[in-house]
Amino acid sequence: FLQGLLSLLRSLKSNASKELRILFLGLDNAGKTTILKQLSHEEITQITPTQGFNIKSVQAQGFKLNVWDIGGQKAIRPYWKNYYEHVDVLVYVIDSGDRKRIEENGIELEELLSEEKLSGVPMLVFANKQDLLGAQPPDEVTNNLLYINFR
Repeated sequence: FLQGLLSLLRSLKSNASKELRILFLGLDNAGKTTILKQLSHEEITQITPTQGFNIKSVQAQGFKLNVWDIGGQKAIRPYWKNYYEHVDVLVYVIDSGDRKRIEENGIELEELLSEEKLSGVPMLVFANKQDLLGAQPPDEVTNNLLYINFR
């Protein structure tokens, strides 16, 4: 994940600032906080649902990544828009094992894609939890999201 993200960032910011703001969004229980802890080499023992947000600064291959992990509960999602300013990359995290919520993910993604403040901001959709039995492979997640957004 990190190598792919850094490759994307290098192509976007070749001559610009090496400090980047990355926004992690996604439904509750998608694994955003776990990914953030993994990136910052923190111990992952017990993760509780994020109420509000977490911020971590991570140094990686010459980049300072300021990663904002915003809670994904339905009550928190209307506040996502408060974090769109000055975002360099948006990472939308999906729980690949939760097939029941693919439509809900599609609706949230559609709203993000139509958000004017995010116009021009590269978005990475991360199909998380690939290690779970029955998880949708990334191409299946993509196809399901395309079907939802274009039907």
